Amino acid sequence: MICWVNPFTGLAGDMLLAALIDAGAPLDGIRAAVGSTGLTGWELTAGRSVSHGLAVTRVRVAVTDTATERRAAELISMAGAARPEPVAALATAALRAIAEAEGRIHGADPGQVHLHELGGHDALVDIVGVAAALHLLGVTAVHCAPIPLGTGTVTTRHGVLPVPAPATAALLRGALVTGSDLPGETVTPTGAALLRAMGARYSPPPAMTPTATGYGAGTRELPDRPNIVAVTVAEPARDAGTEPLVVLETNLDDVTGEVLGHTIARALDAGALDAWATPATMKKGRPAHVLHLLCRPPSAPALRDLLFVETGALGVREVAVERTALPRHTTEVDLAGHRVRVKHGPHSAKPEHDDVAAAAAALGLSLRETAARALRLAHERLPTQERPG
Repeated sequence: MICWVNPFTGLAGDMLLAALIDAGAPLDGIRAAVGSTGLTGWELTAGRSVSHGLAVTRVRVAVTDTATERRAAELISMAGAARPEPVAALATAALRAIAEAEGRIHGADPGQVHLHELGGHDALVDIVGVAAALHLLGVTAVHCAPIPLGTGTVTTRHGVLPVPAPATAALLRGALVTGSDLPGETVTPTGAALLRAMGARYSPPPAMTPTATGYGAGTRELPDRPNIVAVTVAEPARDAGTEPLVVLETNLDDVTGEVLGHTIARALDAGALDAWATPATMKKGRPAHVLHLLCRPPSAPALRDLLFVETGALGVREVAVERTALPRHTTEVDLAGHRVRVKHGPHSAKPEHDDVAAAAAALGLSLRETAARALRLAHERLPTQERPG
């Protein structure tokens, strides 16, 4: 699924979370993901209201815990415990981005930065909540309209600062922004970090078929317009042509085959579209492997972190590529009581190897014979006009 974000009056974590809930993300599932972090003393609610004639959703985090701030390392550790794993990966990427931006600005260790402006509960609930909402909606690609920046100043713990605040400005590096007539802060560090962690592409709406639209309102009331973020959740258009993807790769000359196999399996479970290793010869004649991961842009930050953690690599290259993917679908056949899935494309069909191997072992047949029988059954089930030949 595609999510197109329209930050009509700006962007904050609670506004984006509210918009995704308004578009259909289940509140109970979001609460469960936040709860899996181990955070206590909070309650997330969502309610409907009308702003300037538009029905919108607002979220509220009620806090009974007395902690008003936490070090970034503590929040990142809690986000890393979120389940399922893709939620944790996106949430930790967003929090790390905030911590690194704050650390550079204040000349401090990112892990020890106190996130004064974000507090503790609100930041974690908003960030993990948005990550969970995207996962629950099946979103794999995020596009965003230009982000409007306000004018004037904002008051922080460090005093009066220009808008956008320095941390927000750092997090917006590479984003597409535009000026607006709105006074004050229109983009928060949380909102900017979430877009960064998602790998958002800044563009008009791509070719897509919308399935739901949601409107999330912020706490500030504007005199002449609703203070909202709008999101559109959509199916990608079947004839949209090429798809932008990312290839992550790193050279490895000090890991075992077991580590390579484990990392490839974990990457595929974490959202990589494909993963493979190629042999290489490095400096001083050292035998090595290049590990490659193919993924959609929103998955790149989490998969990059996975490569660092699992392989001990000190660097990962990132290359933008485009893929033309032909339409495909899967059917199932019953081969003497054994289920075999068959993947069909426009020009060929192929039984799934694991299913064929299991059926062959049970039936005492060769892989070749089992696959041929499954393929014959699959072709017989197709409408006459869809059969090859």
